[in-house]
Amino acid sequence: MARTNGESEVKLNQLDADHELPAAEEAAEAGAPATATPGPPAVPSSDELQKLTAERDALLDRLARSQAEFENARKRAAREQQDFREYALADTVKTLLPILDSFERALKIGADEKSEFHSGVELIYKQLQDALAKIGLRTVPALGQPFDPHVHEAIEMVETTEVPEHQVLEELQHGYKLKDRLLRPAMVRVARNRKG
Repeated sequence: MARTNGESEVKLNQLDADHELPAAEEAAEAGAPATATPGPPAVPSSDELQKLTAERDALLDRLARSQAEFENARKRAAREQQDFREYALADTVKTLLPILDSFERALKIGADEKSEFHSGVELIYKQLQDALAKIGLRTVPALGQPFDPHVHEAIEMVETTEVPEHQVLEELQHGYKLKDRLLRPAMVRVARNRKG
């Protein structure tokens, strides 16, 4: 029986279709990525949605906490660095205080004679004071002030009725502050009014 050309073509196409793999399977076998046609996205169930929402909230909370911890650590490091600088500066200035005291004693001794040497020492003392004032050193007010145990150190109580009780009568050694930090209290004599 003779087959027509059209019949053999239909049978051949049918055989090819029966033995042909789908395009996605062929691509997977060949190692190429499959190109699937996009379908409608899968809608998660309410349980899955709640689970994803809780996971997202937990991650956002962790992120916020991490950012806050980082910011706190950065501020703490900056504060510690500033404290270290101020401590180092205070320590350095403390070593210069005895030099200021020596200058003051030297100037008191030669106060009567106004020589060129005395004027030179006064000038150097003034320059040193100005330099230290630029970095924040200032004297603690004492003479004539009410006694303050935070900034004054009482060496002696003096009986007198000439000034009010607990007023500083005499300053034996200057006290100093560096900015707001007390470096050394002023050594003072304080008035005491005995009531009898």
